[in-house]
Amino acid sequence: MSETTPTLLYLVPTPIGNLEDITLRAIRILGEVDTVLAEDTRTSGRLMQHLGLKKPMLSYHLHNEHQQVQRLLERLEKGETMALVSDAGTPGISDPGFLLVRECLARNIKVECLPGATAFVPALLKSGFGAERFTFEGFLPVKKGRQTRLQELAQETRTLIFYESPHRIVKTLEQLAEVFGPDRPASVSRELTKLFEETVTAPLGELARNFAARAAIKGEIVLVVQGHKEERPAKESRYKNHDDRDE
Repeated sequence: MSETTPTLLYLVPTPIGNLEDITLRAIRILGEVDTVLAEDTRTSGRLMQHLGLKKPMLSYHLHNEHQQVQRLLERLEKGETMALVSDAGTPGISDPGFLLVRECLARNIKVECLPGATAFVPALLKSGFGAERFTFEGFLPVKKGRQTRLQELAQETRTLIFYESPHRIVKTLEQLAEVFGPDRPASVSRELTKLFEETVTAPLGELARNFAARAAIKGEIVLVVQGHKEERPAKESRYKNHDDRDE
């Protein structure tokens, strides 16, 4: 693909909460494309209405993406322009998008991804655990392979970032405390950029007790866990390998 090849598919980040967190370029692209592919047309429809935009919308989500891809590719190859959005944040990050992008690139259909909102970045920076080296794990396996994955991550020295749902956060915190140790520092952020935004930073064991005691937990959650601190051996005395001169 050359620089003059027109872009046919745009990945457009949408606000994770505060509607002011959409870029001017994102608004322009949403207004220019022929069709908007939405994870939930009702959710994205409210955003489009807020922006004063009217565009044909198609449902594109986890449960229909394999059935939709071929039809979308055919339309894109005919020159139709599309914007892919998720309910919140950047499409393709723990949301549908990868499959369509891969198939577009295989057919030399030009794809552009706009920079914009994504939940794990503010959660990472607010944790205070350092962003020089981190690993994004997304959602842990719900059942099969969950314990194995936790065991693999226990010795990871980089800051760990997870997405979690409100109804599973207590179980996840309890399991992490068991595998990583209850004293491992962690941070739970929920309702980011919204009116009731909250970030709680404490050891895993304390976080598990905190959230288990709550009557209700609302909002999508980002969990940040400090990486494993490697224990360095104490410096040996410089006289260890020398004869004691006083003898």
